[in-house]
Amino acid sequence: MHSAVFLIEFGAIILALGLLGRFAGRFRFSPIPLYLLAGLAFGEGGLLPLGASEEFVAIGAEIGVILLFLMLGLEYTASDLVSNLKTQYPAGLVDMGLNAVPGAIAALLMGWGPVAAVVLAGVTWISSSGVIAKVLNDLGRLGNRETPVILSILVLEDLAMAVYLPIITALLAGVGWAAGSLTLGIALGAAGLVLFLAVRYGRVISRFVSSDDPEKLLLVVLGLTILVAGIAQQLQVSAAVGAFLVGIALSGEVAEGAHSLLAPLRDLFAAVFFVFFGLHTDPASIPPVLLPALALAVVTACTKIATGYWAARRAKISVKGRWRAGGALVARGEFSIVIAGLAVTAGIEPSLGPLATAYVLILVIVGPLTARFAQPVAARVSDLRSRRRDTAAVTLPAPRKPERSSEESLDGQNTSGRS
Repeated sequence: MHSAVFLIEFGAIILALGLLGRFAGRFRFSPIPLYLLAGLAFGEGGLLPLGASEEFVAIGAEIGVILLFLMLGLEYTASDLVSNLKTQYPAGLVDMGLNAVPGAIAALLMGWGPVAAVVLAGVTWISSSGVIAKVLNDLGRLGNRETPVILSILVLEDLAMAVYLPIITALLAGVGWAAGSLTLGIALGAAGLVLFLAVRYGRVISRFVSSDDPEKLLLVVLGLTILVAGIAQQLQVSAAVGAFLVGIALSGEVAEGAHSLLAPLRDLFAAVFFVFFGLHTDPASIPPVLLPALALAVVTACTKIATGYWAARRAKISVKGRWRAGGALVARGEFSIVIAGLAVTAGIEPSLGPLATAYVLILVIVGPLTARFAQPVAARVSDLRSRRRDTAAVTLPAPRKPERSSEESLDGQNTSGRS
């Protein structure tokens, strides 16, 4: 009986996710907000609370995070990462300063304490690589001059996660400074070692994993990723960081083959992850934090646009490209929810989960809109300002020369006569 209830519940979840994904695809927007809303509907206080399948959904959600970061690592080679670090780090620093600080300040103003401030800083800092990549593809901008600038910022954010997640893990676990420093040292050492091995012996590693049989390739890559993620989590580093490093270590045909094989699994378990996050958020807790979430969304949407504009200007992109770059970076999504999920699991601040849910729901909807309309709106505003200046210049009377008195005129004539 328990098994039958489990199958019915889990089957209903997967079917609902498929229908929601199809609905989102028809209207060409991200399904993430719909998945979060589905989690709210199935969670405590929702319409149809789950029972038997919740534990399995929790395991699926953890696998979803691991696959998200594995696929992220497969997108980049180690040499690309090193190159981006060398050339684009100023843009990464500006991105962190403009977008992490508002989240930290908001948490402190609400009296949540320093640990929650660090968590909320990450939620507002990291853009959604998945949503942004899809939007750029839908808008046909993959070949635009500003697109490499956008991707560079996303890469730097992904690299920063390899340092940020161990810090968060240590803070949420309540370990001391010594243990936290050791955890961070292990994470940085592991990341450095993997980057070195990937640059130096990437072909050897890929050759070891490679297989002409898709089934064997899938099993080896998936098994290796989950194994490394488990070891990383055992060391208090982060399962996500371990998966990300495995993705970086694989390159060439192996990375391409693994990407195509794992993409459906990633989409499935990532959807389960968003549902799981929604399950742990009481819908009744969202209205009280809706106003702070909206204010934070407005502020950080503006700071993301400023980040992209500055980075594109630094790369000598045209003004139109600068606005397009800024508008494309606004969307938040999977990584913001991952960071907030760690805090929710640790029980740091009850309102953090609802705030993050509302915040992501707002920006994952607004993000594609700013990507599409930021540049046209900016051009329209600029045209209106130019017209107002031209109108003001036409309507203002020309400055008249002061009339000279008859004495000044005669004096001038006398002067010219003497000369």
